[in-house]
Amino acid sequence: MPPAANRPLKALVYRGPAACDGCPESVADLLESSPSKIEVTYAGPDEDTKLTAEALSNVDIYAHPGGGDMDDAWKHMKGYKANIRNFVEQGGRYMGFCLGAYLAGHSPGFDLLDKKDDTDAECDEPGAQIDDEREAVIQVDWTFSTGPGRGSTDLNRWLYFQDGAVIELSKKSSATVLGRYSATQDVAASLSTFGKGWVGLVGPHPEAGQDWYDRQNFKNPDGIRFDIGHDFVETVAHAGEQDE
Repeated sequence: MPPAANRPLKALVYRGPAACDGCPESVADLLESSPSKIEVTYAGPDEDTKLTAEALSNVDIYAHPGGGDMDDAWKHMKGYKANIRNFVEQGGRYMGFCLGAYLAGHSPGFDLLDKKDDTDAECDEPGAQIDDEREAVIQVDWTFSTGPGRGSTDLNRWLYFQDGAVIELSKKSSATVLGRYSATQDVAASLSTFGKGWVGLVGPHPEAGQDWYDRQNFKNPDGIRFDIGHDFVETVAHAGEQDE
């Protein structure tokens, strides 16, 4: 695509069998309401736009929302692996939310992380705040990379969570940690490079709106806020620009 300096950023958000009901729309809402006002098109097997190399070449960002079982999701997504890898390698940006974070890893996945980095289930980690797959509200320590709070860390912020990913980084990993699970200090969100592109992953659901909480009769002790979600989006969308 031509440089984005004089036009809105554009994103494809996956919508299809490898996403849960309402998850693509919540990710789209987060991108569209971000400071960058990203223009969203849904892509998937039943959408007008298919997840093709050509469709990816017309956007800056590919975002994959939350979904169900990883093994089932991979059956639907493995055929897109080459297109997604090529898109990121050539300078695109990948945003993975929950299932989308899992999919960036190696076992199985798109292989968008360093060879010694991977994704796994936070609920299986020793001392995890939530130790099963139920939906919950979980605490995260988030370091802001953009906006007025840039450089500051909010401790013990509550976010929606459902069997979210932990990003397992090696000691020599080049990835940047954006957030950690408060209970374990495991990596909850990260930013890394792949070829000329960028990969942003987040295990919890900073895109979750009031409808998510209402369905489970949950309350967020901090109130439902999108500052963390918008910071994640802006960080990934504009990563590396200061170096260009």
